[in-house]
Amino acid sequence: MAWAVRLTSNVRKKLKRLPKSIDEIFQFLLAEMRLSGPVQAEWPNYGKLREDCYHCHLQRGRPTYVAVWRVLSKKDKVIEVTYVGSHEKARYGRLC
Repeated sequence: MAWAVRLTSNVRKKLKRLPKSIDEIFQFLLAEMRLSGPVQAEWPNYGKLREDCYHCHLQRGRPTYVAVWRVLSKKDKVIEVTYVGSHEKARYGRLC
């Protein structure tokens, strides 16, 4: 069974303002999460922020773009992406 990936309303709004190249990378990350779940260890700077909350870099350099997501339900296999955008504006403590 594949994982369901939800986007918060803030993430949907941010996606409209992201550069096209970052959006394409993010869409690829979403596809990988749907197939294999929340653990994406092969992505750059992937890390576990706390229990069931993860992040990775979408692009290095300046600005660095990141994505943050959490597991809403392991049983039902549901992931929620809580942030996508520049590393500088990410508030990791509030995102999970």
